[in-house]
Parts: sequence; structure tokens; C-alpha cells
Amino acid sequence: MKGFLWSLCTGLLLSMAWPVSGYFPLVFIAWIPLLKAEADLNSPNKTQPVFYMYAFAAMLVWNILTTWWIKNASFGGAILAITANSLLMAMILYLFHFVKVKKGPVTGYIAFIAFWISFEYIHLQWDITWPWLTLGNVFAGHIEIIQWYEFTGVFGGSLWVLGLNLFIFLLIQHWQERILRKKLSILISVLIVFPIMLSLAIYKSYEEVHNPMQVVIVQPNIDPYTEKFDNMTSAEQLHKMFALTQGFINSTTDYLICPETAIVDYIVEDRPEESEDLKIIDSLLHQHKRLNILIGASTLKFFKPNEPLSVTARSYGNGNEYYDSYNTALQTDTSGQLQFYHKSKLVPGVEKMPWPGVFKYFERFAIDLGGISGSLGMQKDRVAFFTANKKFAAAPIICYESVYGSYVGDYVKKGANFLAIITNDGWWGDTPGYKQHLKYGAIRAIETRRCIVRSANTGISAIINQKGEIKQFTAWWEEAVITGTINVNNKITFYTRFGDYIPLFTSIISIVLLFSLFLKSYTKLKTPF
Repeated sequence: MKGFLWSLCTGLLLSMAWPVSGYFPLVFIAWIPLLKAEADLNSPNKTQPVFYMYAFAAMLVWNILTTWWIKNASFGGAILAITANSLLMAMILYLFHFVKVKKGPVTGYIAFIAFWISFEYIHLQWDITWPWLTLGNVFAGHIEIIQWYEFTGVFGGSLWVLGLNLFIFLLIQHWQERILRKKLSILISVLIVFPIMLSLAIYKSYEEVHNPMQVVIVQPNIDPYTEKFDNMTSAEQLHKMFALTQGFINSTTDYLICPETAIVDYIVEDRPEESEDLKIIDSLLHQHKRLNILIGASTLKFFKPNEPLSVTARSYGNGNEYYDSYNTALQTDTSGQLQFYHKSKLVPGVEKMPWPGVFKYFERFAIDLGGISGSLGMQKDRVAFFTANKKFAAAPIICYESVYGSYVGDYVKKGANFLAIITNDGWWGDTPGYKQHLKYGAIRAIETRRCIVRSANTGISAIINQKGEIKQFTAWWEEAVITGTINVNNKITFYTRFGDYIPLFTSIISIVLLFSLFLKSYTKLKTPF
């Protein structure tokens, strides 16, 4: 019973530290109760399955208290996602316990950090991706102390959290050993003070290079449940958005940014001249010759006869013809050039059935959110949207993609000098969900040193500078327009250049540890005496 109480403390402390209203210093001690529960098992040479239950209880509390708002989109989906994520997290923690029992405390605690960060990295890559609770996200509301993320990315924050928890725990465990206590106290002090002081120094001294671009951002506030896909035509929604921008767009405006799926009627990508919505957009562009419009759309691609099919291809007609459906960002200007980007970090269970090549026939069970459900098509590479004069280049980031650090960095490597996040956060209601989404996006500004223009159908639209400061923003559930100036930046940060090197390093450590365990077990089987 005591072990379960300790584990519940870990879940509560992690939740109480979490954005948007949490007290972040709690995260530096949040893992200590669970480490205490594991240490109290006192199980030399024999693993204790009960630790899996301790870990599951801690992770379940954390997941429920921080991501309960998923239920507003789907109650059943929320139960499945929260339970599955908690089970996965508990499995990683039990693996740490297993290594500690078999290899001893030193190797075990190395495994604790290495396994967890490697798990966070895997959670960015596979088809059941859910990076919302990556530990480095906990500082999203306090960007002044994580300016060094431009060197490490969000995984530097995860390493910071886990390392401090471990060393504080060891300090408590060995308090009676004077020399060790002194060494650990010094180490902990340095690990707390140095990153914060370094960050504050960067925060105070960082200055954006003057390279201005004029933007207008529209938030139309169209209800995704009752209006967007049912009771308003695509043309009506466009007219509403453009009416809101009247008086804000002028001869100096470089970009108009509109939200995800602002165009709900499907555009056939190789037949854009058939789209009435694009004709409405063209009429606005003819009034403002300098303007570029970046907007979310639903688009289709039809496969030609004998063309290789994607795993997400859908049949139509007599069943021998196929197409892909996309959640798309597109950019256009007065030249008539259209640039397309297809959202590729898709929401599991809504926009994508995990491992569609295997579970393709289960996609009819996907959660239906307004007609863009099922396994959508994706594209392999990121692209940047360039203006005709090549002066400005947008990273077209669609909704959920803004939570992925190195993924966003790939846009920058392709030439993007500012980030454009288009989203529809209305699915979650007035909950911490859309606020967390905004704050997580601000971390990308630090990692890449790119300004962000963020257009939400509803939620929070904003302008964020290169230090991650939210300079202008809208309120929840209101029609609004933001106009402002950002500075574009062409320099590449250390993190953008080298990506997620921290989890790659921990993954190597994890593989070595697991291989050594396998080798030891195999050797015992081969030599029973």
C-alpha cells in the first residue's frame, strides 16, 4: 500500500507541475516518490511485478490530470489513449526496474534516464505517436529559463528533469554519508543554477536581426461541431474570413494567414481551376498585388492508371480507381502559383489508423471529426513555401505538427525563415488543451529562432517572436484579426542543424544495455552449470 501511495505522489506532482497553470519547480522532485517505491522493494536478483502496477498508477494519474480534455472530442477515444499511454510508460519504467535488479543500481539509474528519453523519442516517430507529455514541455510557460533549447531542443529539458530528480533522490538516500552528500549537493546546485543563468543571459542579450515582414492573421471562430462541416458552405466561410480582414490588409501586407481546413470543399490538386473557393481567393489577391495567402484546405489527388498506390489510397467508382485525401496547407499569390503541403504528423485514431498497411480495413472505426477522418495521405518530405521574390519562406505547420521539434526543424533546413502554424483547436472546448498547444508551439520559436504566426479557427491565434514570447494573441471563442510585423531569420541554430542528438545517444545506451541483458541470459541458457 505504501508503494501505491508513493506512486500516486509522483502522478500528482507531475500534474501539478504541468502547463498551463502548474508550478514547474515541482517537476524536479516529481519522480522521487516513484524511485523511492522502487528502492523500497529491496529485491536483489529478483524483479517485482508489483512495480509495474506502481508505475502504471503514477502514469495514469499524470495522464488523466493533464490530458483529460481529449474527452471533449471523443470520450471513448480519451479512455483508450490515456490508458494505452499509461501502460506504455509503465512498461518503460518496469524495464528500468528490471535492469536495476539484474545489473545493479548504477547501471539501473543510467537505464532510468536512457530508457525514458529513448521512449519519448520513439513516441515522436511511430504511428501511435503522442508527444504531449514529453518532459521538456513542462517549461513551455517559462521560456525565459529554456533559451538553451536552441542547442538541445526539448529533450535537453527532459534530461534536465530526470537528472535532477535522480541526484536529489540519491542525496536523500545517502544523506548520512557526509562526503557523498557534499558532492551531490554541489552537483545539484550547479545543475539548477547553471542552465537557468545561461538561459537568462541569452534571453537578455538575444536580439532579432531587422528583416521585417507584414502579416495579417485571421481567426474566424467557426464552430467545428455545428458549423464548419455542416451548416456553412465553404464559400460562406471564406467570405466571412475575408470580410473580417477588411481594413487590415493594405499595400504593405506580405502575408494573410488563415486557419487549418479553412477551405472545406475538396480541391483536386491537378485541377485547381475547377475550385470555386480558389476563385474567391483570386478575387482578393487581385485587390492586393503584393499579398501571399497561406490557408488550410481539404484536397484530393487521383491516381493515374498503373500509378503506384500509397497505403492510404481509397477506391471509388467501380473500385478500380483510387485517390488520396489530404489535410493540406496551400499558398498562392497573384501569379497564380499554387504550393501544396500535406499534413504528415497525423492524429492517431482520427486522421490516421496506426500502421495503415496492416490495419487499413479498421479505418472505418476512426473518430469522425467533421469529415476529415480516416487514414489521410501524407508526404515524405517537408517543404517551405517561398514568395515569388524568394525573400520570405514559410514553414506550413498544420496543427499537431507544431509539437514535434526536429520535424519543424526540417522545414527550416528547407529554407523556411518563419513558422506559420495553422490549426483548429475548437475540438477540445475551453480547456487546457488549446492553451498547452499554443505554449508548446512557442518552444519551436526558441529551438529554431524563427518567429511564429499562428492562425487558429478558434483557440488562440498569435504572433510569437524568436525568443518564444507571445507578443499578440486573441481570446478564446471570438472572431478576431491580428496584424503585425515579424522579423524573418535565415540563420540555422545548433539544434536545427543536428536535430535530436540527445535521444539518439540515449537510444544507443539503451540498445547496449538491452543487448547485454540478452547476451547474459543467452549465456546462462547455453551453460546451465
